[in-house]
Amino acid sequence: MGFRKPKAVPFRTAGELDAMAAAGEIVGAALVAVREAAAVGVSTLDLDQVAEAVIRDAGAVPSFKGYHGFPGSICSSVNDVVVHGIPSKDVVLAEHDLVSIDCGAILDGWHGDSAWTFGVGELSTPDHELNEATRLSLEAGIAAMVDGARLTDVSAAIERGTIAAGEKFGRRFGIVAGYGGHGIGREMHMEPFLPNEGKPNRGPRLVIGSTLAVEPMLTLGTEDTTELDDGWTVVTDDGTRASHWEHTVAVTADGPRILTTRPA
Repeated sequence: MGFRKPKAVPFRTAGELDAMAAAGEIVGAALVAVREAAAVGVSTLDLDQVAEAVIRDAGAVPSFKGYHGFPGSICSSVNDVVVHGIPSKDVVLAEHDLVSIDCGAILDGWHGDSAWTFGVGELSTPDHELNEATRLSLEAGIAAMVDGARLTDVSAAIERGTIAAGEKFGRRFGIVAGYGGHGIGREMHMEPFLPNEGKPNRGPRLVIGSTLAVEPMLTLGTEDTTELDDGWTVVTDDGTRASHWEHTVAVTADGPRILTTRPA
């Protein structure tokens, strides 16, 4: 009986990865500018305008704006909003808010996609630990992006990173159900879907040049979420806060390469 070799996660040439990194660098700069602008009294619409200006000034196009009708250049998700928060003049930042910003840009036809979460002023200990856990889970997933691995090796690494962070901080973190990472290249969302948990050694093979957006989303409570009537905003069902971190990552002969680097 024949054995079918698993297909590869879509891959790019070295030159194409450099082109994606150029788009990703603009995303990183936009995220840093947004974080610098985030302060008490600033609206998420203000932050959206900051991001769009950075992206367009760099000669790129915001990939979120108009995507399936989304109105913003960023997703701005505050506190119990997990993902896809719509920038609004009515959402005004307050002290101790936990703010997740997701941002994408297109440059010369190539996409960069990245997210991070930060506090307005000082975060509570639980929120700080949640945010650190999500960052550590992202790092664990990125480390699994190596030649010859399978797609769900990344999923399992994110899950192990989440569990390890829970042990480190002495609390349990919820892995948001039904959401995860994705392939990326000349489109923002491509196959395959990348779950944030699961058994290893399943799915397509990672090869040199394979690119994925790796994006854990954790909560201080439930895994369950609800999409609001606006068709975008996703909130935790129990009202607990959420954190979302993401990088566009490529497999190279020298290990994982983050394509959405941020200026220091």
